[in-house]
Amino acid sequence: MSDRPTALVTGASRGIGRAIALRLAATHDVLAAARSPKALDTLAREIEAAGGRCEPLMMDVADPASVAAALRGRDADVLVNNAGVGTLKPLLELTPEEWHAMVDVNVNALFHVTRALLPGMIERGRGHVVIVGAIAGRSAFVGGAGYAATKHAAMGFAESLMLEVRDAGVKVSIVNPGSVATDFSAAPGERKPAPDPKKGQLLANDVADAVAFVVAAPPEVLLHRVEVRILSPKRPRG
Repeated sequence: MSDRPTALVTGASRGIGRAIALRLAATHDVLAAARSPKALDTLAREIEAAGGRCEPLMMDVADPASVAAALRGRDADVLVNNAGVGTLKPLLELTPEEWHAMVDVNVNALFHVTRALLPGMIERGRGHVVIVGAIAGRSAFVGGAGYAATKHAAMGFAESLMLEVRDAGVKVSIVNPGSVATDFSAAPGERKPAPDPKKGQLLANDVADAVAFVVAAPPEVLLHRVEVRILSPKRPRG
């Protein structure tokens, strides 16, 4: 790594996380965390070909032992808690496994990963924790009893943590996108059609730009909550 600040991005192997890693690589050395070594290696090569620095980091955010092993002795100036899963179906159709997967990745991982890196930020008197939430974190919809509940929890986590650590010089932000054109809701092993960005959805790069904007705020400025929407979901993007 170099003398540039370091950003750790979870869920960096695909979708929004990959876009965030690529975007932050212009200003930060990137620690790209996920469970897919091949995808992480491809990402690292792409970042390095563009003149940046990226270190792949194998880590299962839902497994506290995996997080502890991967982040032992690590520091980061910016932590982007991006990893997330979603099974969108009515409560009575959700399996216990689907419920627990969402809670483990969307909620418990916030504790595991943030708890590992926050002490170093507080000790240095600076740092930035960014959480990729969702508009579902303040709204409800049919089929969202599991997913929306986890994103409501992320909102509460982010605001409470912000109040706890702001006087220590550590920023906490949550970026809440609407629908994004990714394969986010695919079940494990399921192959879905390629996302169509012309269907009135945000692009992963739109969310990455919002995260980069939040991170680039002046040291004395905190952008705590940012909501990102497509201007008109009824009008396809040209």
